[in-house]
Amino acid sequence: MEPKNQQKNIVVIGGGPAGIEASRTLDSLGYTVFLIEKEDRLGGHLARWDRLFPYGTPAGDVLGQMTASMGRVKWFTGTEVTQLNRLERGYNIILSNGMSVLADALLLTTGFSLFDASRKEEYGYGIYDRVITNADLEDWFSGIPVPAIDSPRRIGFVHCVGSRDEKVGNRYCSKVCCATAVKQACEIKEKFPDAVVYCFYMDLRMFGRGYEDMYLEAQKKYGIIFVRGRVSEVSEDKDGHLFVKAEDTLAGKPLRVTLDLLVLMAGMTRNTAVAPIVRALELSTMEDGFLKPKDSMTQAQSSYAAGIFYAGACTGPKTIPDTVAEAKAAAMSINEYLRDND
Repeated sequence: MEPKNQQKNIVVIGGGPAGIEASRTLDSLGYTVFLIEKEDRLGGHLARWDRLFPYGTPAGDVLGQMTASMGRVKWFTGTEVTQLNRLERGYNIILSNGMSVLADALLLTTGFSLFDASRKEEYGYGIYDRVITNADLEDWFSGIPVPAIDSPRRIGFVHCVGSRDEKVGNRYCSKVCCATAVKQACEIKEKFPDAVVYCFYMDLRMFGRGYEDMYLEAQKKYGIIFVRGRVSEVSEDKDGHLFVKAEDTLAGKPLRVTLDLLVLMAGMTRNTAVAPIVRALELSTMEDGFLKPKDSMTQAQSSYAAGIFYAGACTGPKTIPDTVAEAKAAAMSINEYLRDND
């Protein structure tokens, strides 16, 4: 730790995993760090999750480890950035709590938003009571009541809702949906051992260490039925049961199943709440709305603007390990930038 670094202020906007890890790393390098989170607690989407793939690690344990030692980080929850002013060197950041910070560097860790599943009307989210999202199911795993989950005997999961979809303008893969679906399918089978569980997928993208083992266990231990084919239509009968139509592309024939519960795997989309910051700082975005880094190969944590950096899912879908690694890399990039411009 260099004492002179304490004279440098760094503002981190977004208190999810990326923001927390980057703040901790920058603090360890001696910088004065201000971590700003608009929600009433740190953690972002991680704070809402119950267990994480592929090993069922409790999300609370991961978040607890990350926040156990925040060092000298000055963190504020329930706080938003209300104004940003570019200075000759650095930025003036005005916060909703009345504070004003002169920042030598700015790190955006603003994360992502979940795709609004109601935009896919053919799936019936917001129309049929027994159609929920992956986030709703995770709430239920965490102990939050979800009325739609009432001892279901036939359950379906639909992958790629809002991802890899030209119709909604999201051609990219959200990277975590397949693994999340398999994890949740196994978890709900544990809760309802007699239930029949289907996963409707386009292609299973199980690329990480332990992911393939989780998929194989889903079949062998839990008896999850995987159907390769996109769901084309969901309807409901007078008793609230769901009728799902899909095409089994491996068998080459249409499929129609009756379900008590349908879970839509909503993917990641850009965080629209960051739009005012993007406009104020004239930041570049990609065609899908995610923030555009200076160079996706060698400067993935740098923006086109001097002193502004990125980490985590603000530039595209990321897993937790990816996010943590990027946060550390962003901290090192900021350290190098401030050292070179000292």
